[in-house]
Amino acid sequence: MGASMMTSTTPRLESARWYVVLVLGLVYAVNIADRYVVATVLEPIRKEFGLSDSGVAWLTGVSLAFFYIFVGLPIARYADRANRRNIVAGAMILWSAATALLGLTQNYLQFLLARIAVGIGEAGGTPPSTSIIADNFPRGRRAYALTIYALGLPLGAWMGSSLAGAIVEHFHSWRAAFIALGVPGVIFGLLILLTVREPVRGRFELVTEDSAPAASFVETCRFLWTQRSAWHINAAGTVICLWGWGLLFWTQTYFERAYGLSTAEAGGRLGTIYFWAGTVATIATSAILALPQMQDPKWIARLLAVIVAASTIPSFLIYWTHSLTVATAMLWIVVPAIYLYVGPTMALLLNFMPAPMRAQGMAISLLTANVANLIIAPTVVGWISDMLTGPLGGNAASLRYALLALSLTGFWAAYHYWTSVRSYAVDDLRVRTFGMDAAPIPAEA
Repeated sequence: MGASMMTSTTPRLESARWYVVLVLGLVYAVNIADRYVVATVLEPIRKEFGLSDSGVAWLTGVSLAFFYIFVGLPIARYADRANRRNIVAGAMILWSAATALLGLTQNYLQFLLARIAVGIGEAGGTPPSTSIIADNFPRGRRAYALTIYALGLPLGAWMGSSLAGAIVEHFHSWRAAFIALGVPGVIFGLLILLTVREPVRGRFELVTEDSAPAASFVETCRFLWTQRSAWHINAAGTVICLWGWGLLFWTQTYFERAYGLSTAEAGGRLGTIYFWAGTVATIATSAILALPQMQDPKWIARLLAVIVAASTIPSFLIYWTHSLTVATAMLWIVVPAIYLYVGPTMALLLNFMPAPMRAQGMAISLLTANVANLIIAPTVVGWISDMLTGPLGGNAASLRYALLALSLTGFWAAYHYWTSVRSYAVDDLRVRTFGMDAAPIPAEA
């Protein structure tokens, strides 16, 4: 089928495409809500189980991340050859049921096992979802579609912060928040099975699923390593997760300790920022990406580099100030940068990966991102906070200095975005000719 035929769409097909984006965006929102609800109730969990900062980070973040990582890769490998719709639906049912079970746990071991189940389920969510969207839109429209998909991020953040905080206050129990967010997800997973169709894999590429088999994990890693633009894009996204999500993981707890806010007060304040700042930033990003000049990925990468670099200093000031008003104002500046990178970064990465490698490529990206934001950031910040508790004489002060150190890593992410543009032309040609009989095009140094 020619490119012109593949890119022509009927109104009905166009509506079906955007329905898929809407549904998968809601899947993403539920996934993100689980991350935020843990941050919202982190302090009550720590107190109930008698844990240190590093201990509660291991229980809530690391336990999920290890299984998310090791299960995510084989699931993504399977998704590059199997029905991705079924994988997403089954994964959502599993992690939502496990989230509800978190609300029924009575001790450390039970919570740990349920959290592991959440990680296993969430591993099957984002990689096949983004792969489905990539096969519903041509290359030039993927960044826009994935940015709309990324609206699930601020929605999920609001659900896991403001909504969860209100539920905790109403029922006087952190367990109620997990149950309230878990049960609807099971129902939504069934809706996906009934209403979402599996698209033809690689339909907008020169090489389709009929002409190129799914690549092995080793082949995908090798391609990603030699594809320098994709490597830098992945590195940028990973460091943003270390910087942004690492900070937000602890910000609820920091506000409770430093300013004496309750779980509901801190959750309501942060949830409002996450939702409105994140939504406005994501919509503005989608509008910018719809501009003709944004069809060039170099413009996208440079824009992300400038925004992230400009947001790093305000992220430092959030924890440097002793004023709740100033800290809140700085969050309104920083949160948009943490949110708006998602859709464009996913699109850049997927555009530089061939169709038979997309789900695995996204899984590798999520692997490194989750190592950064669920293992390194929470545990290192928790460990530094524990180490400084004695000398500084208070949990708020020790956590503050740990977060100040982490805040400066935003400059590192900006560097990778800016550097990624150097090999775009060669790397784009490698993707477009992947699997063809022509001699391979060497990677640019």
